[in-house]
Amino acid sequence: MQSKVIDAFIRVAGRDGVLLTPEDLAVYSYDGTFAEGVPEVVVLPRSTAQVVGVVEIAAENRLPVIARGMGSGLAAGSIPCRAGGVVVCFTRMNRIIEIDEANSTVRAEAGVVTADLQAEVEKRGMFYPPDPSSIRHSTIGGNIACNAGGPRCLKYGVTGNYVLGLEVVLADGRVLNTGGKPIKDVTGYNLTGLFTSSEGTLGLITGALLRLVARPRFAKTALAEFDRLEDASRAVNAVLGEGIVPASLELMDRTAIGCIEEAMHLGLDTGVEAALIVETDGADEGTVAREVESAGRICREIGARTVKVARTEEERAELWRARRSISPALARKAPNKLGEDITVPRSAIPEVVRRLREISARHGLPIVIFGHAGDGNLHPNILFDKRKPGEWERVGRMVGEIFAAALAVGGTLSGEHGVGVLKRPWFERALGPVSVEVQRRIKQALDPLNILNPGKMFEDEV
Repeated sequence: MQSKVIDAFIRVAGRDGVLLTPEDLAVYSYDGTFAEGVPEVVVLPRSTAQVVGVVEIAAENRLPVIARGMGSGLAAGSIPCRAGGVVVCFTRMNRIIEIDEANSTVRAEAGVVTADLQAEVEKRGMFYPPDPSSIRHSTIGGNIACNAGGPRCLKYGVTGNYVLGLEVVLADGRVLNTGGKPIKDVTGYNLTGLFTSSEGTLGLITGALLRLVARPRFAKTALAEFDRLEDASRAVNAVLGEGIVPASLELMDRTAIGCIEEAMHLGLDTGVEAALIVETDGADEGTVAREVESAGRICREIGARTVKVARTEEERAELWRARRSISPALARKAPNKLGEDITVPRSAIPEVVRRLREISARHGLPIVIFGHAGDGNLHPNILFDKRKPGEWERVGRMVGEIFAAALAVGGTLSGEHGVGVLKRPWFERALGPVSVEVQRRIKQALDPLNILNPGKMFEDEV
């Protein structure tokens, strides 16, 4: 990159806001996947005005611009695909600007860590429900860019359900503000929705206005253990079919349970084939208790060996700590894993679980199954050793079969991780050529130079 361009970035963001050394650039060359791509420069802006300046310089010099939060993504969405380019990292734009209790909203910059925002609004008795597993190391901007979910999506919905407005820097440096505090707003196209899930390909999200709800006063959590994974899968629909809408309904298979127990020693039964974590919450303690008891009864009728209701807040916290520890705990079984993210109709969960097990057996590599079963969002994780000849190639074939299985039962490629690079080859197969062409035209209209996160989503734009 020419020195005059570097000097221009320094004039915009300050010397301490521009990173150039190989050591610094390496830190921003990867995310939560195996993909890597080293940028030519990293800029850490402190304001929207600085983001505007960076984008204007990039546009003038035809430089790729890759937005990044904390780098916790699982689809390689924040990795430079083209040679070089500029990573714009939002971690210094981390202010909560306003908590409006009268209108139940919070306005925050893109770099605010999700858990920090939740903690602040809960001090006021309010609640921001989206809770991705990366809640302590992901940012609001990244959550919006991928429309992140989490265990509470079953009852409360995904990130996009809480985005009332956005501040976005477009590819030419103009600032677009969408939405606002009115509860109803159907004036013009839903631009807020357009930029949600856009993975940084249409604009750089610098701030957001988010909807809040009243914080639930009570919560009850139960662990139902099953001898058969298929029974646990069927229990999901049985619980929901009774009109119970848990805040969370999470599935863990035997391997996940074993890894958690080996790491945390919580007293989990490693002899069962699967377990469900069921949580109910609300304003009335009696109703919350009755709902979790009813869910437990249904699980027993379906075939649960045991149902244990957490008696204290400490026991409840331990169950959730166990659930959020699955991914790192899998390192005990294999040095490498590839975590996927498929969503299927709830009625198809037993069938897709059966297909996942067949794929695992056919290729001789374990697939650990866990995820947000209540809304059909499963995270099949393939365990392998990249050092062994042929295993990485087998993983690639298995991923294709996993996506094919999801599509065959009416599902789709992603419920919360996004498309990024890893799901790019299956993008058109999932959506069809007409949908992809419409999305290409939107991309071309907003980013005619194709400088915003190029190489993501669309297969031929690397």
